[in-house]
Amino acid sequence: MELGVALPTSGPLASPDDIARFARHAEDLGYDSLWTYERLLRPLAAITPPGGGEAATLPDIYRVTYEPLETLSYVAAITERIKLGTSVIDALFHAPVVLARRFATLDRFSGGRVIAGLGQGWVPQEFETANVPVKRMGAGMDEAVAAIRACWGPDPVEYRGRFYTIAPSEVNPKPVQARIPILLGSVTPKGIERAGRIADGLNPLAFSPESLREAAASFRRAAREAGREESGLTVVARANVPITREPITGDARPFLAGSPSQIAEDVKRLEGAGVDHVLFANMASTTIEEELTLLEELKAAVAL
Repeated sequence: MELGVALPTSGPLASPDDIARFARHAEDLGYDSLWTYERLLRPLAAITPPGGGEAATLPDIYRVTYEPLETLSYVAAITERIKLGTSVIDALFHAPVVLARRFATLDRFSGGRVIAGLGQGWVPQEFETANVPVKRMGAGMDEAVAAIRACWGPDPVEYRGRFYTIAPSEVNPKPVQARIPILLGSVTPKGIERAGRIADGLNPLAFSPESLREAAASFRRAAREAGREESGLTVVARANVPITREPITGDARPFLAGSPSQIAEDVKRLEGAGVDHVLFANMASTTIEEELTLLEELKAAVAL
């Protein structure tokens, strides 16, 4: 099982110094990957979450969110081995050729360490700000991925679809990797099916071992039905959970949350579940010193 961690790109620890310390320490400890994510803005109005529920304002952690690819470019310069991923960038908010060139440039500067995690977005105000209709979700995502991949391929690049057109052109730089892996962040049946059809991996939220097992199986089944080889596909589970020094007691402890020893036991429960990589995004409020200590303790506990 590979382990990744989210950089402190939002919330009270979001600063260049803390991001640099965190990145270097994670690489020194042997973590496999570092991750960022995108938030265009934090609307002040209450928002109904995907799938329904009570409307609420977005959490305070989103008040400051560093740009994902710029941050990873900075991190690429101060690390050597660790993979650099996005979980996720909202592809529909960007012209595919621009996003493709930004990822390819990062892949060049990092020596081929990029993982392109993409999502569709869900905050209505972000769609409005990007001047993209919400109804573009779905078919627009299929086209965005196809157009990005076309840009990474040989010149001349050409793409013509319903939403995006690229006239025959030279589009450079090209990535170092023959194929930058594209992961799609989704937990819905349609999104998982789409990932199986068009992506190299699935990036679901880690609600429970059962939900992850089901998502991984559905993803690979969709890939088989699309006539794709399963050998190169991957599932990177994202755990948005509190990581704490002391155990979390009671039945309310989220899966993959709590003390390093509790988390290590949960990771063991994923053996044979079809999950290849777990990405931890610590939602607990800590100092950077505490965060670095937890990184060390978590890596040691999972390695036992």
